[in-house]
Amino acid sequence: MSSVDLIIPLLIVAPILAATLPIALGLRFERTGWPVAGLTTLGLFGAAGYLASVVYTGGEENHTLGGYPPRYGIELVADEFSMLIVLLITAVATGVLAFTRRGGPRGNTFYTAYLLLVGGLLGISLTGDVFNLFVFLEITSIATYALVASGDGPEAAVASLKYLILGTVAASMYLIGVAFVFMATGTLNMVELATAIPAPETNPTLIRAGFAFITVGFAVKVAQWPLHTWQPSAYQQAPDGVTPLIAALVSTASAYAFGRLIVTVFEVDYLAATPNAAAIVLTIGCVSVLAGTVLAVIQTEVKRMLAYSSVSQFGLVIAAYGVVIAGSSETALIGAAIHLVGHGLLKAGLFLGVALVAASYGARTVDEYAGLAKERPFVAGSMAVLLFSLVGVPPGVGFVGKWYIALGAVESQLWPVAAVIFLSTMLTLAYAARLLEKMYFTPPAVVESPHATGAVATDGGDADDEESGDTDPTDDIGTTVPVTGTDTRTVSVGMVAIVVVAALGSIALGFAGGTFADLLEPFLTEVFN
Repeated sequence: MSSVDLIIPLLIVAPILAATLPIALGLRFERTGWPVAGLTTLGLFGAAGYLASVVYTGGEENHTLGGYPPRYGIELVADEFSMLIVLLITAVATGVLAFTRRGGPRGNTFYTAYLLLVGGLLGISLTGDVFNLFVFLEITSIATYALVASGDGPEAAVASLKYLILGTVAASMYLIGVAFVFMATGTLNMVELATAIPAPETNPTLIRAGFAFITVGFAVKVAQWPLHTWQPSAYQQAPDGVTPLIAALVSTASAYAFGRLIVTVFEVDYLAATPNAAAIVLTIGCVSVLAGTVLAVIQTEVKRMLAYSSVSQFGLVIAAYGVVIAGSSETALIGAAIHLVGHGLLKAGLFLGVALVAASYGARTVDEYAGLAKERPFVAGSMAVLLFSLVGVPPGVGFVGKWYIALGAVESQLWPVAAVIFLSTMLTLAYAARLLEKMYFTPPAVVESPHATGAVATDGGDADDEESGDTDPTDDIGTTVPVTGTDTRTVSVGMVAIVVVAALGSIALGFAGGTFADLLEPFLTEVFN
């Protein structure tokens, strides 16, 4: 067995097995979670980089667990599309973990859920089996429920319960769809399904019903309007150090999985010939784009505003998939891939910036960001760069993804999609401009803030108190917090540096649009030829 053949399963197995260590070792030793999570994440990042170099120079790599035939066994596939998501997951997970070392949350239970989440996300990205995709979706969901519920107060528990209920419904819908497809074809392997589904002897009614159920299931997982209601609450109520991880990766992995099923399992030609398939996917995406941006514009709480922004941005990816089906557009698929990676990086950086501001000043609403640029120029500048990229201002990566999707829509003569992208860009500018205006053009003021000024530890106390041994909770609660900020104990240079790196990364990826297209070329050739 070659080293590459071993790396593929280890990317999934290693974090899931390592997730047991923080709690197990914590029974005897204190503070074991950070070393375990840190070493595991760095190993995953290095392994992902090596595997990506092999895939992008030598082509697709496969691993069949146990040596069983793919029809009966579990196949893992690393190709040009999946490796983009694997690199995103490992890079963002490394950055967020480094941020939480100082910013919180901490505790062995957090590191266990964190590693379980990373393992599930990598499983979604690498699996070549539709049933095991369901398994990894559930592993990811369980870890996310726990992370959201670890937030302060009963609101976090309610948000997690809402996510649990809707997530269970979504998983059930997906599993029903898989069952219909299995009944029609007799296989669960993605490659074999691609061969079996268009065959004349298959039952088209079961296939179409299966696709319909799968689409609804992923509409919930990807938070598409009106099935999005779990996402704003989950993002808002999760601990500040957790939101960047789930916002950047959880729905991103689900959106990737839906695209994978479209182009690899059902295939573009088959879906294009299926009545209303393209129209349904396009409608879901376009309505979500507009609804998400409109809802984001009217928000006053920053985390909630960015959560509704994600509804819109993922709607753009789903709309791109609709363009791929309707027009067999390679350009739109490139745009969807770029937007998935770009949006993941942008939301990681923005939510890390939000966490940093909350840790410094307790500021959570748009109004409380007044004067931030004067007191925190690097943080404000980085968030400004990320917001401009989110809007679609060149040379940010957000512009590149939107450009390819809009170009694909125009090439396919789907003019309403191009109009939706333009309108959503204007609305995105509206809510981004509100935050920028507060940071740069509104004088700071002393406001009565109901928010704690310190980062929150996993036991509900202040993260700095946890490290310093100060157990008096009264020194940071119920105080008047100046937005200009004097309490910077919880903010380190490293935390600021991570946000700055995310902003610089968004610009660097913006110049790499042609590189993305070149890297995806072998995959596109296989899909469309």
